[in-house]
Amino acid sequence: MRSILKKSTLEQKFPLLAVENGCILSKDADITVVFRVRLPELFTVSAAGYETLHSAWCKALKVLPDYSIVLKQDWFCKENYAPEIPESKEISFLSRSFQRHFNERPFLNHYCYLMLTKTTKERSRQQSTFNSLARGFIVPKEVSDKETANRFLDAVSQFERIINDCGIMKLERLSTAEIAGTEKESGIIEKYLALTQYNNPELKDMRIDPAEMHIGDNALCLHTLSNVGDLPGKVATDCRYERLSTDRSSCRLSFASPVGLLLSCNHIYNQFVFIDNHEENLKRFEKMGRNMQSLARYGRGNLVNKEWIDLYLNEAHARGLVSVRAHFNVMAWSDNPQELKMIKNNVGSQISLMGCQPRHNTVDVPTLYWSGIPGNAADFPAEESFYTFIEQACCFFTGETNYQSSPSPFGIKMVDRNTGKPLHVDISDLPMKKGIITNRNKFILGPSGSGKSFFTNHMVRQYFEQDTHILLVDTGNSYKGLCDLIRYKTKGEDGVYFTYTEDSPVAFNPFYTDDRVFDIEKRESIKTLILTLWKKDSEVPTRAEEVALSNAVNSFIRLIKKDIGTIPSFNTFYEFVREDYRKELHSKNVREKDFDVDNFLNVLEPYYKGGEYDFLLNSDKQLDLLNKRFIVFELDNIRDHKVLLPIVTIIIMETFINKMRRLKGIRKMILIEECWKALTSANMSEYIRYLFKTVRKYFGEAVVVTQEVDDIISSPIVKESIINNSDCKILLDQRKYMNKFDAIQELLGLTEKERDQILSINMDNDPSRKYKEVWIGLGGVQSAVYATEVSAQEYFTYTTEETEKLELTRLTEKLGGNIEMAIKQLAESKQETFAH
Repeated sequence: MRSILKKSTLEQKFPLLAVENGCILSKDADITVVFRVRLPELFTVSAAGYETLHSAWCKALKVLPDYSIVLKQDWFCKENYAPEIPESKEISFLSRSFQRHFNERPFLNHYCYLMLTKTTKERSRQQSTFNSLARGFIVPKEVSDKETANRFLDAVSQFERIINDCGIMKLERLSTAEIAGTEKESGIIEKYLALTQYNNPELKDMRIDPAEMHIGDNALCLHTLSNVGDLPGKVATDCRYERLSTDRSSCRLSFASPVGLLLSCNHIYNQFVFIDNHEENLKRFEKMGRNMQSLARYGRGNLVNKEWIDLYLNEAHARGLVSVRAHFNVMAWSDNPQELKMIKNNVGSQISLMGCQPRHNTVDVPTLYWSGIPGNAADFPAEESFYTFIEQACCFFTGETNYQSSPSPFGIKMVDRNTGKPLHVDISDLPMKKGIITNRNKFILGPSGSGKSFFTNHMVRQYFEQDTHILLVDTGNSYKGLCDLIRYKTKGEDGVYFTYTEDSPVAFNPFYTDDRVFDIEKRESIKTLILTLWKKDSEVPTRAEEVALSNAVNSFIRLIKKDIGTIPSFNTFYEFVREDYRKELHSKNVREKDFDVDNFLNVLEPYYKGGEYDFLLNSDKQLDLLNKRFIVFELDNIRDHKVLLPIVTIIIMETFINKMRRLKGIRKMILIEECWKALTSANMSEYIRYLFKTVRKYFGEAVVVTQEVDDIISSPIVKESIINNSDCKILLDQRKYMNKFDAIQELLGLTEKERDQILSINMDNDPSRKYKEVWIGLGGVQSAVYATEVSAQEYFTYTTEETEKLELTRLTEKLGGNIEMAIKQLAESKQETFAH
């Protein structure tokens, strides 16, 4: 049987003429400028932010001339994650495990384009019967009025400036190559015709049937909002997302978010706004209203329509609203009939969530698809649009995109909480360069079981792999697995783990320096240490005592520099004060009540030779930690010791400050976990304040971790010295502290938006993935919730579960100390738990 199907080539029907100077010219003399739109990330915008976004769109649309068309086209494409592995650097065992865990993971990617078209009055009114698809051939027209084109391009520049000045989103104008494509890169026109965002797609045949349209194997499914009767009675700039909201918090999304990232299928959301002549529109409605009045006696419906027209006109005149036409559609596709049926139902239900009546359009699919071609918006059939105002039309614009990776070379790998895609997040360098933060210090708060130690393990491991010197102060063996792995991989050259025991206590010499140079920081460190030994927390030294102590330290340092034979140690300092400095005080007539030398020596005697703690400050060997990049001090055995914990803590900090001063141009990090009893003493406050204020000057960062809310609420030292000097705040699940969160919010200076984000943590986790969420806030300016999801190998390295740690230890011993092999075998045996 002979085929009677008429076929046409794309060349015959193609409505575009050329792309010149970044503008698309159609054969009907329409001019189109195309932008890439950078929207804010999902779950990061407050209600006020959406108002700002909406206001910017409204202002921008009002600068466009009559008979302009705005097409905002949001693409949502299913893609698979492909890890980016640097060729120049060898990737570590854990990094490779992370990339392998996420390799080929499906996620929904978002691309947003904005097309501004200048057409004519006649073209803007044409029906679907005059569409270029319905014409046998197209005769190109000439642009008759160049002045009109120039005015339009000037208006486009104003449009771009208004949007970019709002500070929330950004427009980037596409070049000729990005629109039309090159030999190596596909342009957006080619991508649209192939229904993909991949480069160099395979162009496929289009089949236009009365009921549906096919592009290659993909069948299109179209839902339209083209009738006022299908719209809700009220629209808004944003809506409440119930799944991440609580009685005390509200997660906000744009009004059109249900058909954006929350619709997980391949689809395009087209948003058309047609700017006609406002005065002509109102005159047409006035005339229509009079006709309806005349016909009222023939049908009550005419009277009702007259009332609606009057209401529209009253709004336009009373509030100065601009009359426009609008149309919105969701174009989804699939090559699987069963999947397409499911997609059709999903799109309908998501449109219903907006309060709209979903209308599955099977008649106008080809025409609406054709008018969505970049540069061909003027081919839109006028009968598919409805009249509204700019303010209402802009409420249907999607206002968010998926999480974006940082362009910075430095950072850590986190995961998008919505799609499960890995992200590269810089929480140190780029925010500092942009002025979002003024220091790299971090404050981490999370109750027991929230994944706090897990996140810190994940963070410090990646910092270590990026050549950072890390010193950890721990009280629970949280970093033992990671430290053991580093020590194994570096063949014992790094990964130093100190555990305080009576047989092998932590000891150092506060007066020792390689070159006998004592700068002001070293002197202050020694004074703080001795003051901590001398005075109780409740005792405040007098001014005379502070001066006397300072003089004693400075005099002893001068003696060390002058007399090479003097051995710098606490013992010699003690003897110096007992003999030489006592005489010096006597010669100055310093009264006993101003500085009691005997009392001073008596209190410090336990640290002098023969005393109970004489091992602490008289080490005859210096810990060679300067070039060790991963050091853990585990203080669980002395966490409740009133004497040893503060002293050992300050010893450790002195070790870090030495590293901080001497390692020039090298990133350094000190992380102090659960050491509040040491930090909250009055004598330690100056030391902590100094550390947090000074570390940024040495390319370093101080990180403090706690799990008790009362610790941060009750301690003025934590508040003044740590929180105020930590521009990066990291919080984990706070639902345990829901009733106390007002105090936390006030103390940390959190905004309402940040509060809503924090209280949404772990509320809507995907049950098919194993992860916990974490909130990261930078300087009160930038904040988001991320997922800490890792591979099985990373999990067994970081785990703090006692049974799992013991299992790893036994397996490591069985394999002759090969902890990497033990982690691999353990991960393989329990891989099902981590399967994506």
